[in-house]
Amino acid sequence: MSIIRTAVTAAALARTVIGHPMVRAGIAAAPLLLTPKVKAAARGAALTTAYRAGVVARKIVDSARR
Repeated sequence: MSIIRTAVTAAALARTVIGHPMVRAGIAAAPLLLTPKVKAAARGAALTTAYRAGVVARKIVDSARR
């Protein structure tokens, strides 16, 4: 699968997920539920996930070049 096709698929998936009623309800309730401790945990989880996604993307790109 090409990198562009993968990016389009990821964008379409993100758009679908954000339209889900439970996700929308969570986003609407977020300001009431987020304490500084929860924000810090979420920030850490997001950074860890982004790093791991980058590692996987690099492996995919490197394997595609071979």
